Amino acid sequence: MKITINRDACIGAGRCLDAAPAVFDQSNDDGLVVLLNPNPGAAELARVRAAEDACPARAISVEE
Repeated sequence: MKITINRDACIGAGRCLDAAPAVFDQSNDDGLVVLLNPNPGAAELARVRAAEDACPARAISVEE
């Protein structure tokens, strides 16, 4: 799985963190998405996909 984040598009809604806290976080400096784990295991796939779908700015993309 390849996860790409676009911090320029991110609006800091935090939905990615809610969906997949082991993979995403928010920066304390600007509140934008931070990718904690660029190579999560298969067990995280559903959560990562939920984060991608929940992002209002479409700042997350996932490729398998």
